[in-house]
Amino acid sequence: MSQLMSALVRASEKAANIARSCRQEEALFGLLIEEKKEGEKNKKFVTDFKTLADVLVQEVIKHDIGKEFPGLESYIFGEESNEFTNGLGEKIQVKVCDSEQDTCLLLGKVLGGNTVAAAALARAAHRDVTVPDLDVGTVHLPRDNLGVWVDPIDSTFQYIKGISDSIPEGNVYSQGLQCVTVLIGVYDLRTGEPLMGVVNQPFATLDPETHKWRGKYYWGISSGPNNICPFQPSGEATGQAASSQQEVLMSAILSTGEAEGVKKVLRQACGGRVHYAAGAGYKSLCVVLGLVDVYVFSEDTTFRWDCCGPHAILRSIGGGMADLKECLRLRDDGKPEERPELAYNTPVVGATGADRWANKGGLVAYRSPAHLDAVLSLLSAVALR
Repeated sequence: MSQLMSALVRASEKAANIARSCRQEEALFGLLIEEKKEGEKNKKFVTDFKTLADVLVQEVIKHDIGKEFPGLESYIFGEESNEFTNGLGEKIQVKVCDSEQDTCLLLGKVLGGNTVAAAALARAAHRDVTVPDLDVGTVHLPRDNLGVWVDPIDSTFQYIKGISDSIPEGNVYSQGLQCVTVLIGVYDLRTGEPLMGVVNQPFATLDPETHKWRGKYYWGISSGPNNICPFQPSGEATGQAASSQQEVLMSAILSTGEAEGVKKVLRQACGGRVHYAAGAGYKSLCVVLGLVDVYVFSEDTTFRWDCCGPHAILRSIGGGMADLKECLRLRDDGKPEERPELAYNTPVVGATGADRWANKGGLVAYRSPAHLDAVLSLLSAVALR
């Protein structure tokens, strides 16, 4: 599956290029914002935005992967609808056409005749992207049973705000463009298990001389006995055995809106080493990179597209992403050895709109089973909302 992994990474790099292109000109960026329809809103925010960059990135990923793997584009799912309404009230289906010229004409309609902006976006959508050869080995995945979740631009609010001078604490950014990620995850349609993942950080570092952003990407594969991760995590976290719960769980990352009870017990257990940051994808990446031991979120406002890619990478390094409330329920039932992971193939029964794909039980992203057990032990006495 080296070809598919390479295609995912290339698609994420093209997506990152588009995201950077849209941010370079503020006047252009102001044209690209459209408020989401009520059924598409993430209820965590008072106002949630969809940008043309989001939609175009998602369609580019579908187009490019489908071109290399015909048929797979029908099983690529994401956060965004590809319907965009321009300033004249015209509803337009955004897609990547066969030629750059046709894509430019289509985007020109979306942008109300702004041919300069349309040409720049079309050029980014059709530009060839190369990545170094990936050392994937001989992993074989059943192509007929694969689905793909895409979050084209995770942490859209931070993307729109465009903060570029955020100062990290312990190498963790609480806000800013560094928290923006492109997330692609491949899963088994039958079992719901995450198999392959890419997390791309379009705005990883700002060049002080050129004032241009440089990105980074991370990928991993976890399929049966095959776990492949091409980078060595580093940072403050540790997965080594320890003599006490406090030594096992050294640091955590949370959302600022996390329940006070969860914040309190984790602050106590981590000796104050609790970070707060924007973006589910970025918080998961902090766990992947070893900057923290766990990411805990007790609410139901993350979705399959937020988690599938990071989950696969975490599995490749011996960690995972568990259903928090289901784990706690089984613990109460005397089955602490059962730690159900998030699954990606079935919708939430009775839910509508985006909530069909919400992680209703919350989540714990962890670097090792010991970290997960420590979190569950701490939260077993906390009344979660």
